Amino acid sequence: TMVFALFYCYAICMAIPLKITKGVDVMTKTKKDGIQSINHYGYVRVSTVEQHIDRQINALLDFGIKKENIYIDKTSGKNFNRPAWKKMLRKMKAGDVLVTKSIDRLGRNYEDNIEQWRKIIYDKKCDIIILDMPLLDTTQQKDLLGTMISDLVLQILSYAAQAEREANHIRQAEGIAAAKARGVHFGRPGLDIPDNFEIVYKRYMQKELKLSEAAQVLNVDVIKFKSYIRRYRQLKERNEHI
Repeated sequence: TMVFALFYCYAICMAIPLKITKGVDVMTKTKKDGIQSINHYGYVRVSTVEQHIDRQINALLDFGIKKENIYIDKTSGKNFNRPAWKKMLRKMKAGDVLVTKSIDRLGRNYEDNIEQWRKIIYDKKCDIIILDMPLLDTTQQKDLLGTMISDLVLQILSYAAQAEREANHIRQAEGIAAAKARGVHFGRPGLDIPDNFEIVYKRYMQKELKLSEAAQVLNVDVIKFKSYIRRYRQLKERNEHI
């Protein structure tokens, strides 16, 4: 799906002459004769804290984004409820530019991507540059045709990103189901209960032993003994052999 989407966008790109932005222009004229500064903000996202962000940051720095203007989220792309993203949007004003390496760094949810894109472009009157896809550069092609092409490419790539995410979830679920069918257990291993626990537990329940005394018989602390009780009851509910 993603390969087809990229090929389709590439075909569009070849058919439309495009001036590719290189570097950061820091000033623009206002409606009057004054000069208003334009801030360029870079956005970086990875799904987990273990993933590396170096390539994305280097791409933004090479483009000319100031380090202090780069915002980083280490969270899933399923929605836009992210601290760095929200903070960046609050700082952006009309005329500012958001730069990110690829469209899936924004997110992997089709509808959310479209909504956020339109919020930035039309509501906040800002621009967006996707470094890996020159067609997704709203600082260029400001006419109706350019806007239409950007919106079309955005929808195709956002759809592909969500489709790929959903396919990954399906493959993951199928893999887990197949592993369970083979007897593979997931999660924390079950707590091993001592052989003489059931005898001690029955005496505890019959109030022959206090909690501390029952734990002492098994040579464990009270917390551990309570863990044994919880595990014992879970196994009993599932009618498993102890």
